Amino acid sequence: MGAWPYRLVTFDLDGTLTRGHGWEIIAEAAGRLEEYRASNRRFLARRSGEDEHLRELLDLAAGMELDRVHELLAVTPRVDGIPETVAALHERGARVALLTHNPSYVCDWYVQAFGFDDAEGTDGIQIREGRIPPAGPVRADKSAGLARLLARHDIGPAEASHVGDGWADAKIFPRVGAGIAFNSRLPDVDRAADVALHGNDLTEVVRTLDRLPPRQP
Repeated sequence: MGAWPYRLVTFDLDGTLTRGHGWEIIAEAAGRLEEYRASNRRFLARRSGEDEHLRELLDLAAGMELDRVHELLAVTPRVDGIPETVAALHERGARVALLTHNPSYVCDWYVQAFGFDDAEGTDGIQIREGRIPPAGPVRADKSAGLARLLARHDIGPAEASHVGDGWADAKIFPRVGAGIAFNSRLPDVDRAADVALHGNDLTEVVRTLDRLPPRQP
């Protein structure tokens, strides 16, 4: 058997690693659940873009203590098998990273909790005196994040694969050797992927990549 073809596997976070959207729990704790729902309705109806929707989500945490946000991340419902998936990919020689629109204070928690090697998310949100500041202008750009991960780890696009559930993930699928839609609720995202999976066991991603040869992006 030859070397495993994927040297980097990247994962979206909300809706992929979580059951539902992780920011819903933050919104509920902040007493801003209706704002969260309204932002989602606008986005899914395509009445707002990625940048506007991202800023509205990040602003839900404005004023919260960082420790409180981390407590909420710890109790967020997630799919099964995240640490097992990361370990199995490491055994195959792959690096494992988050590729998400989440800010660093969320990415860092997941890296430490589950053993991811790296993360690319949204920059520019600096914690102030232990509290989350208002988001301000933000840019939702997973393509740039992917490029930074590939450069940092000296990996070619065909040697990478991405797992996600949203429209931003569908744009990444053709840029890497394999794209897997995981629990997407959007038919066009499933269609954009090489394989669409639905279930609660993330380790199925590893078994899928084991039998999925990479294509040339």
